[in-house]
Amino acid sequence: MFVAKGKKVSAFEPAGSASRELLDAMLGPTGNLRAPTIRRGKTVLVGFNEELFSEKLG
Repeated sequence: MFVAKGKKVSAFEPAGSASRELLDAMLGPTGNLRAPTIRRGKTVLVGFNEELFSEKLG
């Protein structure tokens, strides 16, 4: 799982329930899930970062 906040990208390996750190990264300032959110196979991308999208989505 990759979470983008502007130019900052964080990678997470969720095991079992989601950690507080992961939830804080995934949620925007209004408490909603960051957009866009894309699931491709076992990879999840949350938030927008052009470099990350190019790398993971081709």
